Amino acid sequence: MNVIFRLLKEARKYWWMIGITMLCIIILTASQLVTPYIVSKLTGLVENKAPDLGEKAIRLAVILGVIYIIQSAAQGFRSYLAHKAAWNFVSDMRVKLYNHYQNLSIDFYHDKQIGQLMSRILSDTTNLEVLIAHAVPDLIVNVLLFAGVAVLLFMIEFKLALMSLIVLPFLAVSSRWFAKKVRPRFREGQQIVGDLSAELQDNLSGIKEIKLFNQQKKEYRDVKKNSEKHVDALLAALKLGAVYHPGIQFLGNMGTVFVIGYGGYLAASGRVSLSVIIAFIMYLGIFYQPISVLARINEDIQNALAGAERIFEMLDTPPSVRNEPDAYPLKQPEGNLVFDHVSFQYNDSTEVLKNIHFTAMKGQIIALVGQTGVGKTTIVSLLGRFYDPVSGRILLDGHDLRTLTLESLHDSMSIVLQDIFLFNGTVEDNICYGDPHATKEQIEEAARLAHAHEFIIRLENGYDTYIGERGTKLSGGQKQRLSIARAILRNRPILVLDEATSAVDVETEQLIQEAMDKVMENRTTIIIAHRLSTVKKADNIIVLENGEIAESGTHDQLIANGGIYAMYNQAQIFA
Repeated sequence: MNVIFRLLKEARKYWWMIGITMLCIIILTASQLVTPYIVSKLTGLVENKAPDLGEKAIRLAVILGVIYIIQSAAQGFRSYLAHKAAWNFVSDMRVKLYNHYQNLSIDFYHDKQIGQLMSRILSDTTNLEVLIAHAVPDLIVNVLLFAGVAVLLFMIEFKLALMSLIVLPFLAVSSRWFAKKVRPRFREGQQIVGDLSAELQDNLSGIKEIKLFNQQKKEYRDVKKNSEKHVDALLAALKLGAVYHPGIQFLGNMGTVFVIGYGGYLAASGRVSLSVIIAFIMYLGIFYQPISVLARINEDIQNALAGAERIFEMLDTPPSVRNEPDAYPLKQPEGNLVFDHVSFQYNDSTEVLKNIHFTAMKGQIIALVGQTGVGKTTIVSLLGRFYDPVSGRILLDGHDLRTLTLESLHDSMSIVLQDIFLFNGTVEDNICYGDPHATKEQIEEAARLAHAHEFIIRLENGYDTYIGERGTKLSGGQKQRLSIARAILRNRPILVLDEATSAVDVETEQLIQEAMDKVMENRTTIIIAHRLSTVKKADNIIVLENGEIAESGTHDQLIANGGIYAMYNQAQIFA
């Protein structure tokens, strides 16, 4: 019930639609209760051979016709408004869950599969539609119908009504047993759908590798196995339903058997009239109808609640890095950085960074060099506050990053990451992603500085060419130059280049370097590079080893020291 109440609270903006739906349900319930009464009334008139039978029969028929018209209108309004509220609510929950994903910290995604997360947005939320549009309204209408008929049955014949209630304890126990058994099966099925979605997402993203390594049969078997596991989980739930639903139907039928037997006995002894027996049996059919419907609703509710639990499990996951309660925006950042004795480790693993201390003032170029895995990219991640230091602090213009809003921090920097990500849009969309209001001229100027304009204008539709998912229609060097153009156009006081030219040839790298020299003027630049040519002009080269600063200085100073950097210099590459 806690999950249902929470869902209804989330849907509070649609309560007015649900309220009108409830009103329609009450009208539907009342109309269903009136029909047996009119039939009973007509039976009584016939039984008593009323003198004005024809006139009264026509009057009852007109009343019944009006009731059916009202019933149809109420059913139409109820169906449309319930579905409108439900699908809008599903959309709201999808957007809310997606937005929560955006606000979660990067460490949340370390052990998560994108397909699983997508399954919760697309599949689990869809199950909520059944709850809002069908299960809850049907639950209410059938509870009202059940209660209304029960009152009428006791008003018609008290003893027969008591007889009809014999089976209710068995029905209650059966429903509780079914709910307890079936929800874990539905949750397991939804988990497997998530696994299957994750596997498909991985496989379709890596289709080139699957083909190159001839792993089509293996991946086919894996997908088939997960698909069959999903079927098995659903069949386990359906097997329970195959026992539960006929059992509920049988108990309802047995209640009717008891009532007919006892009602026949009462009629034979002259204790009740024919019209009473007919009215009672008609109401009895309505009385047990909600029980069968509630059995089906119970299954729908358990399926929806299994999805809701998975949704709330995500929504209740807090971000590890968030805006502090007293965080404030940084206005007009200069770009002066201080790493003040910063140490960091992922969870309980070995320290990745140990006592890192350096400054980067406006207009300076700081180069981070060292072997793979020494913590260069981690420093960039800490600067973007994707993580917080375990000890020490990072200052921007004298402000601890933890005191600034994440939005203003990210708005102060442009980053070109080693793992380039381009969106499935046009070339122009990707370049102006960080500055949506940029003019055509500004976009083209950024592309020229990144030496991307030349290849862009040769594309089929120039800047309006769609580049495919993750830029699949472009080469590695072309994607890298688009990423650089995007950072140039963003034009922020801090520029971070993480292996920014690793995918371009030496000649293109030299051209880009010449352009970047102009871009880096009057801004703080952090460079991570493997090529010596990229870092020679840096004001301070920081050499990292085992997560610590082994040495630092200018290119000439480090060569003169004859240390690790000098050794790298001989190899012309930083491992």
